[in-house]
Amino acid sequence: MGGDFEELGTGFYWQELPVGRKLKTIGRTLFESDLISFIGVTGMQEVLFNNLEYIEHDSPTGKRIVPGALVFSVAEGLVMQSTLQKTGFAFLGMTLDIKGPTLVDDTIHVEIEVIESRAASRGGRGLVRTLNRVVTQRGDCVLEYNPLRLMKGLEG
Repeated sequence: MGGDFEELGTGFYWQELPVGRKLKTIGRTLFESDLISFIGVTGMQEVLFNNLEYIEHDSPTGKRIVPGALVFSVAEGLVMQSTLQKTGFAFLGMTLDIKGPTLVDDTIHVEIEVIESRAASRGGRGLVRTLNRVVTQRGDCVLEYNPLRLMKGLEG
């Protein structure tokens, strides 16, 4: 076996992300173990997440809700593994809007639309802003955010 092989799993260069390009990640189910690990490591020990009696009788859904911070974190993982490997340089900022509840056992994916793409002032790099919609298996958009990222260019 010889020759050159193209490496799979690498991200996009900024020039490959023109305004209007749309991408969709694979799905990922949010399990009970994800919730327990996340609230444990972050200290988010709120009755809305860890008290079954309260959840059943007093929460707005009567079901296990997943913190928006966990939903965002998993969404970013899905985006990174499919679009940013070796090409994402910096996360520069965003706005975030939680649209509705995400529950334990929901499966989420991220719908990504490029809304800004331009060369940076130096270094063969570019700035790319996307509108990321986190969508459940029911088709509900539960979270939207619009990260601005510094991305590697084709030249460097």
